[in-house]
Amino acid sequence: MSDAEETKSPLDPMSARPLYVQLADIIAGKIKSGELAPDRPIPSENHLADEYGVARLTARRAAQELRERGLIITVRGKGSFVMKPPPADTPDEDETAS
Repeated sequence: MSDAEETKSPLDPMSARPLYVQLADIIAGKIKSGELAPDRPIPSENHLADEYGVARLTARRAAQELRERGLIITVRGKGSFVMKPPPADTPDEDETAS
């Protein structure tokens, strides 16, 4: 029975970690892997709730967590979009001048 539950949803309701954090981690992983590209929308709260078998409020809280992490931005009436990653390993002009 646990095998069927695992294939149904990667979330663990028995874990000490809240479901919204688990869901946020899954979406963050998709952003990091490039599955969800910058400036592209993430699935809606309703879609996430249906896909992962959680309440819409849990999906909403996961989106809030992703906003707090700086991974997504939400535009009222349009949805939530993946943020562009900050440029990595580019020295500031001030650092190169010294």
